[in-house]
Amino acid sequence: ETGERPHAAVTFAAGGVEHRAESDGNGPVDASLKAIESKVQSGAEMMLYSVNAITSGSTESQGEVTVRLQHGGRVVNGVGADPDIVIASAKAYLSALNKLHSKAERVAAQG
Repeated sequence: ETGERPHAAVTFAAGGVEHRAESDGNGPVDASLKAIESKVQSGAEMMLYSVNAITSGSTESQGEVTVRLQHGGRVVNGVGADPDIVIASAKAYLSALNKLHSKAERVAAQG
């Protein structure tokens, strides 16, 4: 179907509470990160999104994602790895949010 935007549903824990978020986006990664942002409302600006393939000699390669966020003059990097690039991206985003709000509540990725 043309005109269908990718839709993502994400479950993650923040402050000991499990959240489920859904969003549309330009792709599955964009939709996932928008879904997380819709719940945490960090207001952070993404400065960098980078993907590297990690191969460990086995047939199952992992994607390692680096996300750089900026908010209120602070710049932090988050890294996530997973065979599923969408999950790796969500882990990286949540990792960066953790660092950004390290003095506030902690946000943990659910794999």
